[in-house]
Amino acid sequence: MNGPVIEYNRLDNPLLYAGVLAKRVVAYALDLIAIGALTLVAWGMLLILGIFTLGALFPLIPLAGVVIALAYHGLTIGGPRSATPGMRILGVRVRTIDDQPPTLLQALLQTLLFYATLAGLTPAILLIALFNARGRTLHEILSGTVTLRTE
Repeated sequence: MNGPVIEYNRLDNPLLYAGVLAKRVVAYALDLIAIGALTLVAWGMLLILGIFTLGALFPLIPLAGVVIALAYHGLTIGGPRSATPGMRILGVRVRTIDDQPPTLLQALLQTLLFYATLAGLTPAILLIALFNARGRTLHEILSGTVTLRTE
């Protein structure tokens, strides 16, 4: 006698989310250090090039940090490892709700939503993660992604 077929979704395993929220916070701190270093290098280069161009590149200096942060998160989450360097160090990665690596477009959308919610909801950005089983934040829900352990 065959019973109903029960489909098991790997992402339903609660062990994939154990400790992820704390790891994400530390990973973001590590990523901020990297983004800060890259931004300082870009500012220095733009300052020097701005002098040689008689100030024509000076308006780009304030934009450098924004572009670097968006590119850093978007390209690394949308890349082959589906994680920023900080996330890789802490053993977490981003997947779609279908357990696939996010596309570059999806990663860029997640990044834009992350910074938009960070700017508007700080420090409450992580609160929504406390009230759902997978610990998903608002930007993950809106972009169709989830962050989980790699271990």
